[in-house]
Amino acid sequence: MTETLVNDLASGGTSGVVCIDSVADLGAPSDWSGLSAGEPEEFFAEYWDDQAALDPQWSINLEGLPKGAVPGSHYPGDVFYRETDDGLCVIDVAWATLVAVG
Repeated sequence: MTETLVNDLASGGTSGVVCIDSVADLGAPSDWSGLSAGEPEEFFAEYWDDQAALDPQWSINLEGLPKGAVPGSHYPGDVFYRETDDGLCVIDVAWATLVAVG
């Protein structure tokens, strides 16, 4: 499902896996290019204060960096899913900032 989201958004399209009431900032197609899905985890409310009120049940970290990312670039880092009667859908996306090391 996350690979579908990444591919849909990287190609400039919309994605059918986004909840109707999603608050996610989906950014631009270039923000999603080069990303892939990590491992799903049960949602941990104590860590994700901003998302807790949205009632997600799962989160998946995104791996890789968008093409052309440089220190200071913002990119999608984690995707949050809510369980509905129709299955899972994306309720939010947490953005990360690339920092320089060394």
